[in-house]
Amino acid sequence: MAIDMTQSSERPIDRWFSAYSADHQDMRNQQLHVLCVPAIVWSVMALLYAIPLGDALPAGSVAWIAAVLTMAFWLRLSIPLGVGAAVCMLASLGITEYVRAEFGILTLAVSAVVVFVVAWIGQFIGHAYEGKRPSFFTDLVYLLIGPIWVLGKFYRRQSWRF
Repeated sequence: MAIDMTQSSERPIDRWFSAYSADHQDMRNQQLHVLCVPAIVWSVMALLYAIPLGDALPAGSVAWIAAVLTMAFWLRLSIPLGVGAAVCMLASLGITEYVRAEFGILTLAVSAVVVFVVAWIGQFIGHAYEGKRPSFFTDLVYLLIGPIWVLGKFYRRQSWRF
């Protein structure tokens, strides 16, 4: 469902989470999301990191540009969640750099493709349990909401405000 951000006194993050949560009621789907969404984020960052740029830009530049833009979006929705998501994103990029440095760009790219495919299979299994299509079929912004929704679940368990 598309979100109209102009018609409510709720914060935008609350509206996004409310709509996203409506498509994620089944506990099995939620558990799969907690596992698969971070894996997808890592795999996308790793694939972007592996884009060959020759000598034009430093290795990983595309991933870093995407990460900065994504973190800015998350920070705009919620400073506490944005900071937490930025820490996770930086850790993801650190893991990506480690894999590239230790095992090479080909291993990084192949690993990212395998993780991406397996994690998306998990996502679609979760939505089969749910009996609903993934949220991003109605609005691609949900691809950016999923990671902070998962992080928000962690924040709530810790009784942290966002």
